[in-house]
Amino acid sequence: MSGVTTSQPDVTLLLDLDGVIRGATLADGLPADGLEDWVGRAWVDTVVDGGGDKIKRMLQDARNSGVSAYRMVTQRFPNGLELPVEYSTIRLGGKGGLIAIGKNQQTVAELQNRLIAAQQAREQDYWKLREVETRYRLLFDTSNEAVLLVRADGLKVVEANLAALRTLSLTPGQDMLPALPSNEHDMFRTMLARVREQGRAPGIVVHLGDTREAWTMRASMLNSEPGHVFLLQLFPLLTPPLADQSGNLAPHSRGSMVPMDDLLERLPDAMVVIDREGTILRTNAAFLDLIQAGHEASVLGERLGRWMSRPGADLSVLLSTIQRHRFMRLFTTTLQAEHAGEVDVEISAAGNKDGAPDFVALLIRDVSRRMASPAALAPSPGTATSGQGNTLLAALGAMADHLGRSSLPTLIRETVSVVEKYYIEAALDEAGGNRTATAELLGLSRQSLYMKLNRYGLDTESQAANKED
Repeated sequence: MSGVTTSQPDVTLLLDLDGVIRGATLADGLPADGLEDWVGRAWVDTVVDGGGDKIKRMLQDARNSGVSAYRMVTQRFPNGLELPVEYSTIRLGGKGGLIAIGKNQQTVAELQNRLIAAQQAREQDYWKLREVETRYRLLFDTSNEAVLLVRADGLKVVEANLAALRTLSLTPGQDMLPALPSNEHDMFRTMLARVREQGRAPGIVVHLGDTREAWTMRASMLNSEPGHVFLLQLFPLLTPPLADQSGNLAPHSRGSMVPMDDLLERLPDAMVVIDREGTILRTNAAFLDLIQAGHEASVLGERLGRWMSRPGADLSVLLSTIQRHRFMRLFTTTLQAEHAGEVDVEISAAGNKDGAPDFVALLIRDVSRRMASPAALAPSPGTATSGQGNTLLAALGAMADHLGRSSLPTLIRETVSVVEKYYIEAALDEAGGNRTATAELLGLSRQSLYMKLNRYGLDTESQAANKED
């Protein structure tokens, strides 16, 4: 019985040979209200305009051959509902008339509409993709940076923009490895392996071209057909020699170039070159020693903010200041070393142009050595403050007796208090008791100085006033 129910038509119409409805039956789920109004009406009058010709053809085919082909019409039911119904008409024996069997095609129609909408959306996406590809091609070809697409499986150059063709002489189909010095092959493979695993890697310095000039290389991976490719971006590390209007080298630039790499490596202060986002493009050995990094390749491509994150004196503050004022002098902050503690530094920096520079060069000086050693805290014998110095040394020596009885944080706080009190007293003595001058010597506001004087019991003026009251 279930099989019969499943195959039962949704609409069954009993017709005479002229196509007039003599009886009608609807499946469950279809509106049967007012169905008796169909009886005595022509079938063509119960469908939406445009379906009458299809019904006339089905009636004619059924009268002539006994059965008609399936045709879709929009059936209007007595309650006003309109549904797409697919009919086939069959002639009954003798003068029994005709019978029309219909199947509700609303679900099929909805699927067809969804398919059409999906096809239209796919077409729109296709044209958007073509637009993106066009923009990518324009950027790729007009970029001043040398850009290469290298196949991941064989390291052959797939595409090279005009800058790469002009400056590096790298052409599509060329192997990438032979273009590099043999001692840089392992470093190049290591960078690509890290990009393949993690999606990004610090940049490396490679030497390309006939003159083996130094370039910073960054890599990223792209999905492509028939396989993955690496996108290589290259930035020159050295500025080419100056030239006059005729294209000849300027007189001071003739001959061999100044060995900038050697000079930068020999600088006793740290040197870093970053782009406008703060990404490191070039460093020297002094900077690597400062942050305790093993090799330049481990920091290229990383943001300087990774090591420079002191609140109020971080990388973003430095870059915004340079954008406003073109340069920065004696910017005091701290660098977080890789393995141990922070380093107090002063930074002088300048961009390559006014406004929004593309590159920024920084000279970083370690100033932590300026901190006075414990042995230098006490003045030399014979000075006016030698008594204070002896007092400080005695107080600091007495702190050793607290070992085992106080925690380390407590010992540190007490030691800081002793040293702070000593320097406030020394500054008061140097300024002759003038509070404003004392605050300037200590780099404090007057309000902060008054709070510290009161904390250490050094506010003699307030104490004297209270006694008089």
